[in-house]
Amino acid sequence: MAGKREENPAGSSNNLRGDVLRVLGVLKVATVEQIQRISAPHLSYRHTDKPTPSKRKQARTASHTGALSDLRKHGLAENGGQLPGGDRLRNLTPMGLKAAARELGRPVGEMGETARGAGRTGASHPMAVNEAVLALLRPKPNLSELASEPADVFAAAQAAFDAPAGLGTIASYATEAALPATGTWANPGKGGAQADIVITAPGDGVPLLFVEIDNCFESAQVLAAKIDKYMRFCQRKVKDVDGKERPMWRTRWWVPDGRHSDRPHPPLLLVFNRIGPRNPNTVTRQLAELTERHWKGTWYDGGFHMYDGKLPIVVTGMKHLKEHGPAGAVFRRFGRPHHQTLLEAIGNPRREAHDARKQAEHAARQREHQEELRRIAAQHRAEREDSRPVCAGCGTRFTDARWKATEPAGWGAPRDTHPHLCDDCKQQAITVERQAQQAEPEHQEHDQAVPEQKPAGPWLSRFRA
Repeated sequence: MAGKREENPAGSSNNLRGDVLRVLGVLKVATVEQIQRISAPHLSYRHTDKPTPSKRKQARTASHTGALSDLRKHGLAENGGQLPGGDRLRNLTPMGLKAAARELGRPVGEMGETARGAGRTGASHPMAVNEAVLALLRPKPNLSELASEPADVFAAAQAAFDAPAGLGTIASYATEAALPATGTWANPGKGGAQADIVITAPGDGVPLLFVEIDNCFESAQVLAAKIDKYMRFCQRKVKDVDGKERPMWRTRWWVPDGRHSDRPHPPLLLVFNRIGPRNPNTVTRQLAELTERHWKGTWYDGGFHMYDGKLPIVVTGMKHLKEHGPAGAVFRRFGRPHHQTLLEAIGNPRREAHDARKQAEHAARQREHQEELRRIAAQHRAEREDSRPVCAGCGTRFTDARWKATEPAGWGAPRDTHPHLCDDCKQQAITVERQAQQAEPEHQEHDQAVPEQKPAGPWLSRFRA
């Protein structure tokens, strides 16, 4: 125990340090509170009896602060500056990034770069990215860890637990992911994009989603240029390991193939965090016009659009995202008039509804066809029963086997001896016929053995007398 204490002076556990590595491996830079909210959300409902918010925060984050101290001792983590409010930022060293890759089960080449120096300018953009991850992830508290808490605290945790779920786990997220339009994954060339967040949560209906965070400092033209880069990356094709040419993004991420003539690129979510001077509503309208060629689908008479080769672009606000999460109807897709949930916005509900109607109609036709076949079969069975022969002896109807036996089998085939009798009556008739045949020779032999006696004449009668 003493040896473990010397190795990790703050007394952190392996699991706790692993949680910190996983969170920082994804976020690159974060506060201790953000790490705690993601890896141990139940702690947000503890220590409510502390007198001040700062003391409550200190108590909630104490264990993760200790884990970071131990990781710093091992050269895996370091302090990354301070936020304007005084919160200290933490990030991983290159060695820590490799350790985080092992914890996340990812190749080191997919981890990106460390976030050294991010806190020197206040880290407003990385903090917005982290808040977006939290809003999309919506970690659920472990209620078993809160059984001894006051009733009102437990009720608040229960409400968070019962709220609509978020997307995936922390391992479903990546940040600062290079999307090269030229070059390679490891050495991106010019003209490519860098996604603030990449989400891969196929179990929650989001196989692949790129997320761009805007703090409302950039113009619509600058954002349109970024979307051009996303489009160039999505359109880029390379040879895969099997020698076949595929979109480059498919060589790293799995997404269902989609339907013929309706295979859009991975969707892009724009989250406007209104801390800058620009009005996101104005920017959104201008951006939709500037990028129409990238997202506008083709209208079909079935009442839906097809988006083959298009880039679905969805927008929302950070405030709405944090309040409602991905299950809230706070997402607006370019080209659609109404707000939707995230899954509806990145999908094609009208196409799905059209396909469902067509499948229902096809199923109804199939049922009608099967019902017609059953009706015809029943009619045939009834007609066959009406024509089934009746035994001339006992009046019962023939069995199928007896009926078949009485039907002509072809030229030269022996005909049934009693075609108008059922099996039982036929056997009785055959038995009677055999008995009659056997009785006829015996009768003939008896007639030959006993001569015919003639009546005696009168003279013989007198003689005998």
